[in-house]
Amino acid sequence: MTVIEAIIIAIVEGITEFLPVSSTGHMIITQELLGMKIDDFVKAFTVNIQFGAILSVVVLYWKRFFQSLQFYYKLFVAFIPAAVIGFLAGDFIDSMLESVVVVAVMLVLGGVVLVFVDKWFNKPVADQTVTYPTAFKIGLFQCIAMIPGVSRSAATIIGGMTQKLDRKTAAEFSFFLAVPTMFAAAGYKLMQNYQTITAENIDILLIGNAVAFVVAMIAIKSFISFLTKYGFRVFGYYRILVGLAILIMIALGYDLNIA
Repeated sequence: MTVIEAIIIAIVEGITEFLPVSSTGHMIITQELLGMKIDDFVKAFTVNIQFGAILSVVVLYWKRFFQSLQFYYKLFVAFIPAAVIGFLAGDFIDSMLESVVVVAVMLVLGGVVLVFVDKWFNKPVADQTVTYPTAFKIGLFQCIAMIPGVSRSAATIIGGMTQKLDRKTAAEFSFFLAVPTMFAAAGYKLMQNYQTITAENIDILLIGNAVAFVVAMIAIKSFISFLTKYGFRVFGYYRILVGLAILIMIALGYDLNIA
């Protein structure tokens, strides 16, 4: 992996990680367009730069992380379902990651849902407090995102809206929930692949995390503003186009890989 490739992948990660568009699908297309060889370090890099994206949430919302212990308790309650399902079905989930078709199909299906989600669930109540039952239900929705191409952000934001949270509150809780979820997932994967990180490539990893951090901060701030004003429809159409693009590339004989 070259420095330029690392920067491009990190930019894609930073932009797509917190948007309801599936970072996995975008990684597939980006790696194919760059003609990258998917080796063990590339796999470790793709997972590790999530730490940079996680840090952007903590920095942007640092006051919320010092608000109260209840904030952490609710995140823990929301995190439990994904932790349990991930532990029990980890091998099955990893096997689905090998299917580009699954990613493409879920991008399209998820896009259709996003086109109509504002019509179905955009009925917020006056009290926007995230209760423990609400947090747990959002956590259940997060489990759906274990299917590649669904998008963790899309699943959790929609989960929040089904509990009558407004788009802004649902999106922000989705960002907060990403911190323990992504930290646990990325940390676990890093433990499995740490031997691929050496003195020769650590600089590329640090650059990737720095780029992902900066880009994710910009993406989060822009996304909240756009979502509050315009809703999800644009993201829905975009997902459908990306999913169809992947399916067309497969039909044309491209050998797409998932890191």
